[in-house]
This record gives sequence, structure tokens and C-alpha cells, in this order.
Amino acid sequence: MKVLLIGSGGREHALAWKIAQSPQLTALYAAPGNPGIAEEATIVALDIDDHAAVVDFCRKESIDFVVVGPEAPLVAGLADVLRAADIAVFGPSAAAAQLEGSKGFTKDLCARYGIPTGAYRRFGEADPAKAYVREQGTPIVIKADGLAAGKGVTVAMTLDEALAAVDECFSGAFGSAGAEVVVEAYLDGEEASFFCLSDGKTVLPLASAQDHKRVGDGDTGPNTGGMGAYSPAPVMTAEMVERTMNEIIEPTVSGMAESGHPFTGVFFAGLMITAKGPELIEYNVRFGDPECQVLMMRMKSDLLPLLYAAATGTLDGMEIEWHDEAALTVVMASRGYPGSYEKNTPIGALPGASATTKVFHAGTAIKDGRLVATGGRVLNVTAIGPTVSDAKDAAYACVTGVSWENGFYRRDIGWRAVARERT
Repeated sequence: MKVLLIGSGGREHALAWKIAQSPQLTALYAAPGNPGIAEEATIVALDIDDHAAVVDFCRKESIDFVVVGPEAPLVAGLADVLRAADIAVFGPSAAAAQLEGSKGFTKDLCARYGIPTGAYRRFGEADPAKAYVREQGTPIVIKADGLAAGKGVTVAMTLDEALAAVDECFSGAFGSAGAEVVVEAYLDGEEASFFCLSDGKTVLPLASAQDHKRVGDGDTGPNTGGMGAYSPAPVMTAEMVERTMNEIIEPTVSGMAESGHPFTGVFFAGLMITAKGPELIEYNVRFGDPECQVLMMRMKSDLLPLLYAAATGTLDGMEIEWHDEAALTVVMASRGYPGSYEKNTPIGALPGASATTKVFHAGTAIKDGRLVATGGRVLNVTAIGPTVSDAKDAAYACVTGVSWENGFYRRDIGWRAVARERT
């Protein structure tokens, strides 16, 4: 099978690494890719925003299957264009991708089908949003409605913080993503990420993970796209997984189909495990980043036929196997992230991969023959071990082999699971 992978981040490097292991693969191409992906795939100079160019490339190279990694091309309708050209593609239609592209769309779906989530209101102007915030009090959550690279959400603990977050959205800080704002109730509990494949009818549960959104140790500082993750998440017990499937995932699949937007691809449910059980914080319509990295390290099954089955409506009867070990990834980011940061800083050396460790590239490039950091989140130092504690120790030992003066990272990834293991 000849495959084209769309994307250039750490998630896509992890997908490329796993897809490249498939005996069903005959050729793997990637656009736009990164230096890490280049170790697994042939990088092609392709403008992924030019959907016609993507179709032309697929026809020219007789591509059998396209895997879309990031959310933006899905929301922009790339999967629709490929399907219209009779090219198999992993990823939802633009209509179904509204689950991530519009937080208001998802909240309305939850209200329509009784899916547990926080109470909410949608606003197109700042003043009524602020009035609602004052009426509800804090803590409260302010979200830019559209795609904001994981940064359009503020969990406000004070009124001033909440009002400032509303102003930030409507001031254009997140572009068109902030043209509408969702204000929702604060959910108290422990967050978890849960992943499932769907072909529009059948749902195949994958695994759980836990992300670390805040930039600083002890979950301090502003939200980021994610500073590290581990899998599985101990809070996602067998009971919580069953309830998540019954109360959240399956009603979503049937609700999307009933609404005329059948969902194919991967459901990424951001959950809060509260005293009442699992409640939906948000949906994403692609693998998480950096959660994908730990899922791929733990996955024993061949990924490629699973993705193809989800894309072609043949998921029924498919099974998946996982390694028993835990996996943990540490994100190394450019100093200043998630604010402004210097680009093109040199990365002197990286540790080699082993049976238990792997460094996935996220925001890297080759400039003048040297590896440089071009993004905010740059490297994902990932390890697998018998426990989360073991995986954590292995990942942080691997971090010491990275030579990059402008990099920083959290030193407490996995702290919740490690604390559980110690007690």
C-alpha cells in the first residue's frame, strides 16, 4: 500500500514511525514532514492547503491511502476533496470535523443527545459574555470557539482573569477562532484523554492517556499545546472506560450519523473524571499531540490496516493489541513558549533510539546542514517501561542526551500516576 501522510509535527513523526513498520506498506510519503519524519518517509514538496495539488500528487504517484494528521486540513475539508476524487483517506469530513473546529457545535450536540458536559452559553460579543461571567462567578472556563492550537482556553480562577480572557478572544488574539466565545462551567476532577477509531458505524476503543497542558512544573503557568503525556491513565479504570463508551462516545457516533455528519477517523475525547463520572470537556478529531507519541509506543498491532478499516467502513470485527508497559513523553520546548521564542536555534546532538526510547521531532528543520529548532514545541523524548515511574525515569535519562541550549521542559511529567504507584 502506498501511503501519503499529511503533517509535520511530533504526532506525525510518531504516526510515520508506526506506519513504516507495517508489512502492508510499500511506500510512505509525507508532506510537509520534518527531519525526523524524513527518516521514515520520502518528503515531498507539497502545499497541503492546495487541495487540488494534493489530489494531483496522489494520482501521479498512485497513492492508495492518505492519512491526515493535524486538525486544520480536516476542518478545511481536505478529506472531502480526496473522497470526491475516490482516494481513501483517514480523517473526518469538514462537517464532522466541526466537533473540533467549533466548540459551540460540540456543546450543542452534547445538549441535543444528553452527553454529560459542563453547562455553557455561546456569545458573539464581549459585553453579554462578561455579564454571564459575572452572573456565574468563578472558577469558570472561557474558550475561543474555533481552532487556536490548544491555546484558546482559559480556566479562570478569578473574575479579573475571566473578563480578561473574554477580551483576549474578542480582541483578535486567536484570529477568527475568537469571533465567538463559549463560556462554560468549571468541572472539578482529574483530566484524561480517551481515543477511539470510528468508521461512521463501528467504534473501536484504543487507549487512554493523560496530558500536561500547563507550561510549568506543578501545573502552573499558561496553557500550552501539551508539555508531556503518559499512557495508560490510571484514572481511566475499566468502569470509566465502559461509562465513557456508553455515555459519551456511542451517543456521539449515533448523533453525528443522525445529524447527517457520520464521523470517520479518530475520536479524541478530552474528559474530566468528576464525582459524577466522566464528563466531556472537548472533542478533537485527530490523534493528540503529544498523546499520539505514547500511544504509538504502546501499540503492538499494525496501525496501518486499522486506519484503513476506519477510512473504508470495515472496522467491524477488527481488534487491537497493546503492550502491557506504560509509555511517557517529555516535550522539549523553545524558551519563551507558549509566548514569543527565538527560532532556528541549533540542536547539537540527539540520543539514538533504543528498544525502549525514541525522540520524535516536532518543530525541527535542517538549515545550512544543521538541525535547528523552528517551533515552540520541538522534541518529544519518549520512553516505555513496566510502570509509569520506570517510563518517566527512562525518558528523563534520555533528555540528558539532548544537546540544545535554548530548550526547556517540565520535570514532573507523570506526577499523578507516579504518586499512585508509590501509594
